[in-house]
Amino acid sequence: MKTVEGREISLVLGTAGHIDHGKTTLVKAVTGVDCDRLIEEKKRGITIELGFAPLKLDDGRIVSIVDVPGHERFIRQMVAGASGIDGVLLVVASDEGVMPQTREHLEILSLLGVKDGFVALTKTDAVDEDFLELALEDVRDFLTGTFLEGKPIIPVSAIKGSNIGLLREEFGRLVDRIRPRPRKGPFFLPIDRTFPMSGFGTVITGTAYRGELSAGNEGIVLPSGREGRIRSVQVHGADSKVAWAGQRVAVSLAGVSIDEIERGDVLCAKGIYAPTRCFECELHLLESVPSLKHWQRIRLHIGTSDVTARVSLLESSSIQGGDTVPAQIVTEEDVVCLLDQRFVIRRYSPLETIAGGKVLSPFASKPRGRNARAACIKRIKALMRVATPAERLAILIDSASLLHLGDAVRLLQETAEETVRIGEKLCSSGVRTSRMMSSESSEGCPENGGPIFLQGEKRFFLSERSIARLSSEISVFLQAFHESHPSQKGALIDEVVLGVLKEFDSRAARAFIDSLVAGGTLIIDEGFLRLRAFTPRDDERFFKDSESLLVFCRERGFQPPLLEETPRALGMDEKRFSSLLKGMRETGKMAIVSGFLLSFEIEEKLLDLLIQEKEGITLARVRDLTNSSRKFILPLLEYFDAKGYTRRAGEVRVLLPSRLPKRGGTA
Repeated sequence: MKTVEGREISLVLGTAGHIDHGKTTLVKAVTGVDCDRLIEEKKRGITIELGFAPLKLDDGRIVSIVDVPGHERFIRQMVAGASGIDGVLLVVASDEGVMPQTREHLEILSLLGVKDGFVALTKTDAVDEDFLELALEDVRDFLTGTFLEGKPIIPVSAIKGSNIGLLREEFGRLVDRIRPRPRKGPFFLPIDRTFPMSGFGTVITGTAYRGELSAGNEGIVLPSGREGRIRSVQVHGADSKVAWAGQRVAVSLAGVSIDEIERGDVLCAKGIYAPTRCFECELHLLESVPSLKHWQRIRLHIGTSDVTARVSLLESSSIQGGDTVPAQIVTEEDVVCLLDQRFVIRRYSPLETIAGGKVLSPFASKPRGRNARAACIKRIKALMRVATPAERLAILIDSASLLHLGDAVRLLQETAEETVRIGEKLCSSGVRTSRMMSSESSEGCPENGGPIFLQGEKRFFLSERSIARLSSEISVFLQAFHESHPSQKGALIDEVVLGVLKEFDSRAARAFIDSLVAGGTLIIDEGFLRLRAFTPRDDERFFKDSESLLVFCRERGFQPPLLEETPRALGMDEKRFSSLLKGMRETGKMAIVSGFLLSFEIEEKLLDLLIQEKEGITLARVRDLTNSSRKFILPLLEYFDAKGYTRRAGEVRVLLPSRLPKRGGTA
C-alpha cells in the first residue's frame, strides 16, 4: 500500500472553473496525480467524475484537493465535490477569459459558504503579454463584489511549468488562512463514489464533514438504513488508524453490499442522524434571478444528493433576487442533512443555479394554519441567529414545549450524553430562553428561570411556557384543595400527579414537583404538598378564636363591629384574624356587610324579627325593634335584599318566605 508521509491537515481544497480551462492539468502539475481516471475521460479529454489528489506542501503539511468537472452537464458532480471544500482554486484560461461555467461555479461556491481561495490564470503560453494583461483585468472585474475580490491571481502554464512554484506557495498561504474543521461530534460522511475491491469488499469514498471514524466503528448507511462495520480506513490511499472531518476518506465497509449503496447516501454514526423529506433553512436567492415562487419545483443539491424538491416560502408567495428568507424544503425522496450544511438549488427546467442556503433544522413538517405558520417563521428566524448548540436547544425546547431526549438528539445531532450535558448546562444557567423567540411572561416558573430536564422512564426537556402552565395548574389545584381541606397540611403528591401531571411517569412527575419546590413555588411537608402562602388551620385554636369572635358580635348585637376594629379588640394579629375570618366566611358563620361584621346568630335574630312583622317592614320600624340606628340597619336590610330574603316596594320591604333559609341552620 502506498504512503504519503507528512502532517495531515483537516482541510479540503477544490478547483472550479469552465470546461477545458486546465483544472485537471494544473492539479497534476501541483500534486503529480492525474485525477482523470476513467477511460472515457482520457478519450474525450474532459473531466466527468470527481477527482481527488493529496497536495503535500513544502513544509510537510498535506491537504486534499478535489478536482471538479467544468462542463455544464456535470454540475451535479461539481456541486457534490464542492460541497465539502474549505477553499477554492478558481481556474480561468487566459485565452478565453471568464466563461458561463466560471460564473456559475463561483455562484455555487458562494452559496455553499466557501469564503476563501485564489485564482490561477492558466494557458499563459497561448497568449502574448498584452492579451494576458487584458485577461487579468477581465478576471479582476469579474471578482469584484465576490469573496475572491482582492485575492491573488497567479498566471501559470502547466505545459511550461511557469509559476507552478508560486502556485504551491499560495496554496500554503491559503491553508494558513483557513481554520481546520473541528473533529468533535458523531461522524458524517456523504458518499460520492463506491466500488468493489478484492480483499476489501465494498469501498466507499467521500469527504468527511464531521467527526472521526476508525476501523472497528459501527456505522449506518442512510437513507437505506443498512448497518455495517468499518473494516479499514484510508486517507490518500494509505492506511490510517483514524480519519477526521476535512479529509478525503476511503472506507472498507463490511456488512453492506455495493448494490445497497448509491451516490447521495451518507455513512454516519448510528442513532444520531435520520432521513428527512422536509427541513427548515435559511434560503438565499441569487441577485441575478428575478424571482422564486412558493411551492416552485426545483433540483436540490445537498452533500452528494441530487433530488427533486419544492420550496415552501413561509412569509410570501414569492421572493425577489437577493432576498434571504426563512423557508422549508420539501423533497420528493429521502435525504440526509447535517445542521448548518449548505445546499444549492437549481431550476427544475431549464437547469440553472438560482439559490442556496443553510440547513437550520433537519426535520420539520408543513405548518397547518396561520398560528402554526407564524410559530414556524419565528422558530426559523431564531435559528438563523444561533451561535451555539445550547442556543439551538433552547429554541427547540421553547418551540416544542415538551421535547423528548430522543428527538433532541436527532434535532441537535449530538449523542444522548452530549445532548444531556448541553441541556443540563442550559437548564442550570437560568437563561430565559423564551425571550429568544417571544416576549411572553415566564411567571410561575422556578426562580432560576429557563427550561428544565426531567429524568424518568422517559427523559425530556420542558420549556418555560410549559413550566409556567403546569405550575399554574398545580397552584389552582392546590388552592381548591386548601379551601376544601383547610386543616390538612396539603394534598398527597399522588393526588396532584393524578390531577395535573397524569401524562408524566411517576419519576418525571416527582422530578418536576421537586423543581417547583426548589424554586420556592411549593412546599412539601411530611409528604403533603401545599402552596407556600398556605398555612394549615389549627382546628383547636380556630374553634377558640371563632367563639371569641361570635361572643364579640353577640355583645354588639344589632350594632355590628367594624371589620377594621375587630382584630385589635380580640387581641389578634392581622394574619391570624384574616385566617379566622376566611374560615368563618367559608362555613357561613360570618359575613362582611358594608365594612361591618355580621355573624350568623345576629342574622338569624334579625330574620326572626322581620318574620313577626305583619304590616310590612320599614327602616324606622326595624330601627326601633332593634334599638339600633340607620347607620347599621340600612346596610343590613340592603344585604337581605341582595340575598333575596326581602323585596323593596317603595318605602316598605316585603318578606319572601320561599327564599328564606331553613330555620335552625346557618344562613
